[in-house]
Amino acid sequence: MARKYSYKYPMHAVTVDCVIFGLDEDELKVMLIQRGEKTFKDQWALPGGFVDPKESLDDAARRELEEETGIHKVYLEQLYTFGAVDRDPRERVVTVAYYALVKLSGQVIRATTDAADAAWFGVHDCPPVAFDHDDILTMAHRRLQGKVRYQPIGFELLPVKFTLTQLQRMYEVILEKELDKRNFRKKILAMDLLIDCNEIERDVAHRAARLYRFDEPSYKRLAKSGFNFEI
Repeated sequence: MARKYSYKYPMHAVTVDCVIFGLDEDELKVMLIQRGEKTFKDQWALPGGFVDPKESLDDAARRELEEETGIHKVYLEQLYTFGAVDRDPRERVVTVAYYALVKLSGQVIRATTDAADAAWFGVHDCPPVAFDHDDILTMAHRRLQGKVRYQPIGFELLPVKFTLTQLQRMYEVILEKELDKRNFRKKILAMDLLIDCNEIERDVAHRAARLYRFDEPSYKRLAKSGFNFEI
């Protein structure tokens, strides 16, 4: 029989918390859930929960996302570990934070398990949140702003087919600054990251623009090796 080891040190609880970003035209949004449990009941918070003893951190993050919001199969990346002694009034809890990027189009959210509600909020227009989730959200936003400068992860926020205007606007919303149209298009097209769909927009009030999609092999190469997108 395998020996069961015990430790003289206290065992702390481990949780995962997820910052879910979505792009809604001219605004970067974040998903929050309304807590149904006693601690911080009815207050808004990031989706998350306790890690089961037999699951990995990544598996726990994906499970909590699907259980509390119905969101699955998204870009998910580990952000940081938050371990302030008094961050959770119940007991000593260390949380591993993640951030996720989702396409809002066609995304159906639903509150399940211990979440009373789930909703999107503007990243700068969130209600007060439970625990230290405001710190987690702030760090995730800064990480996203830095990451899009050297990896093409922003495409995870766009529809499969998009215009150059939509692509530029995505960068402007995330970076929170206006970009020069001519320089932006020159630089992005020189990366060989896009494929012309030979299609134009339909049913739009303005002049229809050409549609593009990302070149997946180039996308994976640049996502792995990194690139400089200082504009």
